[in-house]
Amino acid sequence: MFFGNTGETIAVADTLKKAAQGNGDPSWIIHHVMDANYVSFEPFGNLYLPHLQLFGLDISITKYVFFIWIVAILLLIIGLAAARGYKKSLIPKGFSNFLELIILFVRDEIVKPSIGKGFEPYLPYMLTLFFFILVSNLLGLVPFATTITGNIAVTGTLAIISFIVTQYSGMKSYGVLKYLKGLVPAGMPVWIIPVMVLIELMGLFTKPFALCVRLFANMVAGHIVIFSLIGLIFILHTIYVAPVSVGFVLFIELLELLVAAIQAYVFTMLTALFIGMAKHSEH
Repeated sequence: MFFGNTGETIAVADTLKKAAQGNGDPSWIIHHVMDANYVSFEPFGNLYLPHLQLFGLDISITKYVFFIWIVAILLLIIGLAAARGYKKSLIPKGFSNFLELIILFVRDEIVKPSIGKGFEPYLPYMLTLFFFILVSNLLGLVPFATTITGNIAVTGTLAIISFIVTQYSGMKSYGVLKYLKGLVPAGMPVWIIPVMVLIELMGLFTKPFALCVRLFANMVAGHIVIFSLIGLIFILHTIYVAPVSVGFVLFIELLELLVAAIQAYVFTMLTALFIGMAKHSEH
């Protein structure tokens, strides 16, 4: 509840309650972080996406699917542009040089130290993971775009893929039985083995869960904070709060640029660390 200048009480309904009232258009804050069957270009209108059915299953293209394709296209353009630069000269220049700096950073500062010996086969996946998250996070800061890493289905999928790669690396190094046996430290009393097995199994799944939630929460929180600050202008019904709101929004936007890079780094680094732990569990 907020009070206006005349002392009248202005009721501000809960955003989730508005979303449930059935007009299909939740409040503008929740609406920004929820999936939809259209891309909003307000105040210029909306781009409605096709509704598709296959064998009774809804496979419609949603807002997040649309922007996943956009990210994939951007990554393809970036990769082809860098490759074209190397065809002209083996000494990178301009954009190719900048991209090489990032690739070398991921290789030498993230993947190689975390995975150790035999890191080379995992480098393409780690680079794809890093650039996908980075471009997705940065694209979400562009007007009318959507941060796909602010959808837990997207971050959950990335975490599941990382989980599969992690378990595969451990089983490939030691074999299935030896890898599973190595989850329990040697020399443990027999009576505590069942407890340790349970703890280790929980640990296998809590790691990707933490990856999923950390990326999702950090990206969606920034957008909610930005729109909440803008909303103060309309909630308080005064333009005098605008300079303060806009100033804080600009600060948060600059902070989001840093967060976008940090989250790509953290997700990639932890994935590489988990792979290294599975691949070299004897250490």
